[in-house]
Amino acid sequence: MTVFQNPGPEQMRRILKEARTIAVVGLSDNPARDSYQVAQHLQRHGYRIIPVNPNVDVVLGEKAVAKLTDIREPVDIVDVFRRSEALKGVVEEALQMDAPVIWAQEGVYDEEAAALAEAHGRTMVMDRCIAVMHSLYARD
Repeated sequence: MTVFQNPGPEQMRRILKEARTIAVVGLSDNPARDSYQVAQHLQRHGYRIIPVNPNVDVVLGEKAVAKLTDIREPVDIVDVFRRSEALKGVVEEALQMDAPVIWAQEGVYDEEAAALAEAHGRTMVMDRCIAVMHSLYARD
């Protein structure tokens, strides 16, 4: 069995430069939460954010959806703010859409979920903060 490896710097740079719309799974409407701060960073740098959380209505001025499959527009990255044990379920749902990249935030890691995503031709990033990677590789 091969051990998962994240994309290298050049591929991360390309992913972040080409992406326009990011679905943020588990986005909180609480400004003190990491998910809110990361989504706000991304929004400030020109990305369209789609909050995915059944417990909120609007976050950062964007109407929330309850689940990924409720999204009716193209998504470039599914950014996941859920516990590691929930990642496989999020990947399974993300496979029902055309998003080419599934990005699990820092601390979120599941080899089985990554293998599933990659078996379906998706690029998987795990245990990396998308805002930090943006600051390193794709600053405006």
